[in-house]
Amino acid sequence: MTTAEPTRQTQIVLGVAVHPVTRKEAIQLVSNAMTASPSEKEGCRYVVTPNLDHARLLRTHRELQEAYAQAWLVVADGMPLVWSAKLMGQPLPERVAGSDLVPGLLAAATAERPLRYFLLGAPPGVAEQAAERNREKYPNAQCVGTLAPELGFERVQAQCDAIVAAVNEAAPDLLIIGLGAPKQELWIARHHHRLSARVAICAGATIDFMAGQSSRAPQWMQNAGLEWVHRMSRQPRRLVARYAADAAAFPGLLWQDWRRKKRSPV
Repeated sequence: MTTAEPTRQTQIVLGVAVHPVTRKEAIQLVSNAMTASPSEKEGCRYVVTPNLDHARLLRTHRELQEAYAQAWLVVADGMPLVWSAKLMGQPLPERVAGSDLVPGLLAAATAERPLRYFLLGAPPGVAEQAAERNREKYPNAQCVGTLAPELGFERVQAQCDAIVAAVNEAAPDLLIIGLGAPKQELWIARHHHRLSARVAICAGATIDFMAGQSSRAPQWMQNAGLEWVHRMSRQPRRLVARYAADAAAFPGLLWQDWRRKKRSPV
């Protein structure tokens, strides 16, 4: 792809409008967007990475629906979305996890085309650890700023203004947001028009992974769609209830996809 804009139409998977792109295509799209002329009207383009939990929340969360509607690129992070698309006869090319997309972008930076990025989120000190580890791993990607907002910052306008000012002063090409869902999606939707970063990615736990504070599941578990088991075993208090709610919602979301397909003209 040579354009800075997604060229394929979205397809509905578990009620989420997803761009059917490969990881390589997503990296190319974002890389091109970071060198394209910014749009004052559009502001910072942003990428969301839905999984089954997002699909469940999107059924009733009006503000999250609006945040997704404004997103520049939507890639399927969760394997249930990939499985569901295949069951409906419209398979997605592959899973594009935020925790794969971000390292892919950093690795794609070259001496001729360097990358400036900002890490927003994770507990205090974690983003700095990630930046330090990335310095050796991705020599052509420069971290130009980190920020760990206080709990509840999103409800305090002065704190949001300070974050926007800090990001704009650092002038990154890429803003990597690790605030957790749906907080990160809601925050960037409210403030993207004020940000001078070319692209922002809602990347969940990616900053923690890059810092070595959390580990991803082995590749075979990722391929089998069992990464959630690995994460739940490490954070049971936080994730057991969430995954139970997601599992309960999954059949209904799949049924809605099937009904939607039956109503669609051939």
